[in-house]
Amino acid sequence: MTSLEAVSSYLPPTISVAELREPLGLDDQQVRRFTRLYGLDRICQAPDQSEADMLITAAGKLDELAGQEDRVRYVIRAKGLRTTAPYPVSPLQQVREALGLRNATAFSVADHGCATGLLAIDTAGTLLEADGDPDALALVLAGDKTFTPFSQWVADVSIMGEGMTAVLVGANGPRDRVLGYHARIVGRADGIIDLDPEGAREAKRIYQDVMSDVIHHALDDAGLTMADIHLVLPHNVNRVSWTVAAKELGIAPGRIFLENIAKTGHCFCADPFINYQSARELGLLRPGAAYLMTSAGLGQSFAAMVLEH
Repeated sequence: MTSLEAVSSYLPPTISVAELREPLGLDDQQVRRFTRLYGLDRICQAPDQSEADMLITAAGKLDELAGQEDRVRYVIRAKGLRTTAPYPVSPLQQVREALGLRNATAFSVADHGCATGLLAIDTAGTLLEADGDPDALALVLAGDKTFTPFSQWVADVSIMGEGMTAVLVGANGPRDRVLGYHARIVGRADGIIDLDPEGAREAKRIYQDVMSDVIHHALDDAGLTMADIHLVLPHNVNRVSWTVAAKELGIAPGRIFLENIAKTGHCFCADPFINYQSARELGLLRPGAAYLMTSAGLGQSFAAMVLEH
């Protein structure tokens, strides 16, 4: 059974939404919407750090990785964006070499938008199970650099942060075991993910229903119901979407961990793991409790994963 052996994150310094008004071309109304309504305040940004440097810093905080490098069979880069560095730069290979992961096969997964982080965990577990080595590990690296103006914000949705996470995955560890996973893409036939006005309206129309359906499928895989879930660790898109989702799911808003929305911005597919680390530090996850990670991304991608702490 796939397990999270350890999780670490790197959150660079932050900048206020108000300070991003000019760089992003926001007007007063947009600033008010993002801050007062959506709950955003500070956004993680590291203009002087490369993607590789940030990922190496995140992975360097994994105490459980030190001395176990030869056990890492796979390094999986979970990318919310298809392109995060100029050709021919390969941040993933830079990280693999810097960490001394000599026995690891390195590759990226993408095209699930900000739901790619959960896809990467599922992929890691599938590969480790197929290998049959109970001591083998995989390292999942999640989060993106806001490499282009397109990647810096999503109009009327969220502002993107540059937080990064590293997750050490095992095939059958004793804690944080994956009980269920489900994903769905409700995309366009031409593969375009840009939110033009028509696409934005369609995304808004289907978002809550599809998210709820994907969550319930993951719960079915785990043999649980929403009443069994102790805590929801979501993507930090904005406060409003999760207030509505709480009603759709029939749970109290206090069971959805939203504290990092104001502190980090929406850090692509790293959000659920950033929230996991925060929840653990705050003592919000008790042994044996079931919890839910969930995320959605551009291209109408949705994913949910049920775990047991």
